Amino acid sequence: MEDALPALEVDVDPRLLEVLVCPVTRGPLEYDRAKHELVSRQARLAYPIRDGVPIMLPEDARELGEGE
Repeated sequence: MEDALPALEVDVDPRLLEVLVCPVTRGPLEYDRAKHELVSRQARLAYPIRDGVPIMLPEDARELGEGE
Protein backbone atom coordinates (compact mmCIF):
# COMPACT_ATOMS: atom_id res chain seq x y z
CA MET A 1 0.00 0.00 0.00
CA GLU A 2 1.37 3.42 -0.99
CA ASP A 3 1.65 6.23 1.51
CA ALA A 4 -0.53 9.24 0.82
CA LEU A 5 1.34 12.18 -0.65
CA PRO A 6 1.58 15.23 1.61
CA ALA A 7 -0.48 18.24 0.64
CA LEU A 8 1.50 20.79 -1.31
CA GLU A 9 2.08 24.03 0.53
CA VAL A 10 1.79 27.07 -1.67
CA ASP A 11 3.60 30.13 -0.39
CA VAL A 12 2.36 33.66 -0.96
CA ASP A 13 4.38 35.87 -3.27
CA PRO A 14 6.49 38.16 -1.02
CA ARG A 15 5.84 41.12 -3.35
CA LEU A 16 2.11 40.65 -2.77
CA LEU A 17 2.63 40.69 0.99
CA GLU A 18 4.40 44.04 0.71
CA VAL A 19 1.35 45.76 -0.82
CA LEU A 20 -1.56 44.05 0.96
CA VAL A 21 -3.22 45.84 3.88
CA CYS A 22 -6.15 44.95 6.11
CA PRO A 23 -9.39 45.87 4.30
CA VAL A 24 -10.96 46.92 7.62
CA THR A 25 -8.22 49.11 9.13
CA ARG A 26 -5.93 49.70 6.13
CA GLY A 27 -3.15 48.70 8.54
CA PRO A 28 -0.29 46.24 8.11
CA LEU A 29 -0.65 42.47 7.97
CA GLU A 30 1.62 39.77 9.38
CA TYR A 31 2.11 36.49 7.54
CA ASP A 32 1.55 33.42 9.72
CA ARG A 33 3.11 30.67 7.62
CA ALA A 34 2.15 27.89 10.05
CA LYS A 35 -1.56 28.75 9.95
CA HIS A 36 -1.61 29.99 6.32
CA GLU A 37 -3.13 33.31 7.35
CA LEU A 38 -2.54 37.03 7.10
CA VAL A 39 -3.08 38.58 10.52
CA SER A 40 -4.32 42.08 11.27
CA ARG A 41 -3.49 42.83 14.90
CA GLN A 42 -5.45 46.12 14.76
CA ALA A 43 -8.67 44.47 13.53
CA ARG A 44 -8.00 41.23 15.50
CA LEU A 45 -8.72 39.24 12.31
CA ALA A 46 -6.84 36.50 10.46
CA TYR A 47 -7.48 36.24 6.72
CA PRO A 48 -7.07 32.74 5.24
CA ILE A 49 -4.73 31.91 2.39
CA ARG A 50 -6.10 29.28 0.03
CA ASP A 51 -3.93 27.81 -2.75
CA GLY A 52 -1.53 30.74 -2.35
CA VAL A 53 -4.30 33.35 -2.68
CA PRO A 54 -5.13 35.59 0.30
CA ILE A 55 -8.89 35.78 0.88
CA MET A 56 -9.25 39.40 1.98
CA LEU A 57 -12.96 39.38 2.83
CA PRO A 58 -13.77 40.35 6.43
CA GLU A 59 -16.69 37.89 6.46
CA ASP A 60 -14.25 35.03 5.69
CA ALA A 61 -11.72 36.13 8.31
CA ARG A 62 -11.27 34.39 11.64
CA GLU A 63 -11.44 36.47 14.82
CA LEU A 64 -8.27 36.23 16.86
CA GLY A 65 -8.63 34.61 20.26
CA GLU A 66 -7.20 35.89 23.51
CA GLY A 67 -3.43 35.84 23.49
CA GLU A 68 -3.12 35.57 19.70
